Amino acid sequence: MNLNEMKKSLVFIPAIVLVLLLLNSFVVKEKEAKKKPVENARTAGITNIIFQSADGGQTWQDISEGLPEKLQKEGIGGDGFFANDRGLYLRAENAVYYNEPNTKTAFWTREMFPGKQRNIVPGRNGILAYTIRGQFLKKINGTGDWSPMYTNFQEQAVRLDSTNDWVYKTYKEKEVRTVFETARGTVLIGSSNSLFRSANNGKTWKQLHVGNGRMRLVESNGVLLTTSKDGILRSTDDGQTWDRVMSEGGLGIAVERIDGGFAAIVNNPVTQTNSIHISLDSGKTWNVIGEDLQPSWGSLLMKKMGLPQSFPDILSIKQMGEYLICGRTDGIFRSSDNGKTWQQLSPPAVKNYGFNLSVSGNVVYAIPNKGC
Repeated sequence: MNLNEMKKSLVFIPAIVLVLLLLNSFVVKEKEAKKKPVENARTAGITNIIFQSADGGQTWQDISEGLPEKLQKEGIGGDGFFANDRGLYLRAENAVYYNEPNTKTAFWTREMFPGKQRNIVPGRNGILAYTIRGQFLKKINGTGDWSPMYTNFQEQAVRLDSTNDWVYKTYKEKEVRTVFETARGTVLIGSSNSLFRSANNGKTWKQLHVGNGRMRLVESNGVLLTTSKDGILRSTDDGQTWDRVMSEGGLGIAVERIDGGFAAIVNNPVTQTNSIHISLDSGKTWNVIGEDLQPSWGSLLMKKMGLPQSFPDILSIKQMGEYLICGRTDGIFRSSDNGKTWQQLSPPAVKNYGFNLSVSGNVVYAIPNKGC
């Protein structure tokens, strides 16, 4: 190698090293960007998607700013959000959005989501996401990684039950409507006509012939309750066996934990109305509350006679601090005496068909139901 060739090499080699360093820096930064949440990703003009109240529902704050624009038109699906003691989680587009409780301004943390799962629920130590076709992901608290879960569910569920619902007919798979983890780590999955149970982290599954798929499950002090087509069911053995504890002849609509027990909403097919019940003995016995939230006797009689009548329906019941909060199609109501009397609150001024409610500590979130 002559002197000129050596000079060219000395110039060329550092250039290659510099290019490699820049490329490596870009790759590292790109990986970190995918891992870290994007904080305060605001989108101007987004309103009336979600509201919060920290004063018992007396005043409401619009915290929609920062959410995707598509939610302005579509709203938020009932299985696309939840609140727990950590705050509010919402699934939209290619991310999960998180809002801490008691924030004074609209502030969302956005974390990129690796799959197409649209539904999210709280797990025992993290978040579970799933599709109607039974594809599951789980994120453990304190991590940024989503891992596939229950990958053998469909294979075993189809072998246990080949009922010809529309998902099975189309995909030869079981429809997944509900996922729930108990305090002991047992997994319960509601399908179209039954409940599947696994006590070994999804390795093997057993079919339970209860429920109707879209079951709402809740647990308190080792007692499980769920809605079903037969009203409200109860289990004291971690979901192995279930007994019906309440029914008015119709569907169970909702069930929630409250101080000292449970609250539930069931439908009465005779009056075609929903009613609220509470239990203060772990779901053994139940009492009706909120009778003043029901339609008047005269309205029910007129409807029974075939005269045109429309009256508001009860949609949800939540515990928020010292209050019970009830969502009805015509507004939001609050009780400070365990449901004996109710006060109608001034809800957020937005056109809707009622509100979906979630609670985190003393903060209540109201999401307008925009209908189909």
